[in-house]
Amino acid sequence: MDMKQLLQMGQQMQARMGEMQQELESRELKASAGGGMVSATVDGKGEVKGITIDPAVVDPEDVEMLEDLVLAAISEAQKKARSAYESEMKKASGGLPLPFKLPGL
Repeated sequence: MDMKQLLQMGQQMQARMGEMQQELESRELKASAGGGMVSATVDGKGEVKGITIDPAVVDPEDVEMLEDLVLAAISEAQKKARSAYESEMKKASGGLPLPFKLPGL
């Protein structure tokens, strides 16, 4: 494989990764905690886009539990986003480990 082919492959991979990142930004992932009492929505990058709280879980005497449920829902949604990102990166890179270094550079 010559350098020109290698550069073309790199450009193609870069284009695929750009498309993948745009697709991930538009994807919404949801997770819940407390049996669905609290749910969080994140985009494919893991940024929180929304929180839904069932009014039945709001207890002024137990704010700590609500905080824990919110944190758990957000954490799980972000975990799903990381997993989706890693999966898409593997597809875009053709299974190559990224970032990688070119020999001699």
